[in-house]
Amino acid sequence: MGDTAAALRMLNTFTSVGATSFVVTKTELEWPGHKEVKWGKPYAADDLRRLMPSMVRTAAKRKRCQVPDSEPVMAGENLIIRPTGPGVALVQLDDLSAEQLDRVRPAVFIIHATSPKNYQAWIAVSGVPEGKEEFKEFTRRVRKAVGGNDKAASHATRIAGTENFKLKYAPAFPTVTIVETHPGRVMTPEQLEALGLLAPPEPVQAAPLKFTRRVESRSGKDRHWPSYDMALAGAPLRADGSGPDESRADFWFSYLARQRGWSAEETEAKLLEVSSKAQERVRGGDPGYVSVTVKNAGEWLERNRQRSRA
Repeated sequence: MGDTAAALRMLNTFTSVGATSFVVTKTELEWPGHKEVKWGKPYAADDLRRLMPSMVRTAAKRKRCQVPDSEPVMAGENLIIRPTGPGVALVQLDDLSAEQLDRVRPAVFIIHATSPKNYQAWIAVSGVPEGKEEFKEFTRRVRKAVGGNDKAASHATRIAGTENFKLKYAPAFPTVTIVETHPGRVMTPEQLEALGLLAPPEPVQAAPLKFTRRVESRSGKDRHWPSYDMALAGAPLRADGSGPDESRADFWFSYLARQRGWSAEETEAKLLEVSSKAQERVRGGDPGYVSVTVKNAGEWLERNRQRSRA
């Protein structure tokens, strides 16, 4: 029924370095191309600590899952947390080799395995400039210095003491296990640099940057974001006739963005920026709304492309 002690140990380790809030997400059995968010909600650390035992027990319960071209599989739910805190950057390093683990060990506050020999480590850093782009740039520098780890790491992780419900592991799903913790260990950029774990910043380019940089899609054409206002204006009315269906507008905006060559990650960020509906859903505890909308739009685009090729 899950290891509640391990889950609480992970939570307490994150709070010891300054994490104060967590978005908790549940996904059903995963396989390539299928990662369905069933539920998501933000929690303060104290509230999550109180609810964690019941969450772990519920996630462990097996249900019958239908898998395409395969026999049904009995599986529970993946329990995932995304930690944040004021004044601290939480840098996630995934898919680390044994050599990389030895390099980062003096700086990390937790190392855990999401499956056998698949290690993940986290570094807490103070003194990093606030802002999404600044955090992304700092994380890129750390990952570049470490080398070879998963650049797509999402800053969310499976909770220790729960099982990793991926189809490739069925029926013996591995349990996420803590390798070591160092509560309260918070580094500075200078300390990381001294350890060789912070690559130099990219050199600032000169005069050409005065001009607008043209971003091109794979087809060589300039990429432009579609107009959200036009997507909203073209959306059908809600069932009660009170105004345009914003969910349909969000889907159409995402479809056009993916069609123009923007990645799923870029589209999710832009949708959250332009759509009041998406912002409202996230504030209301549904962070999966944005990713599911973009995922569905991408799948519909791919189906239409396949029909065209046929």
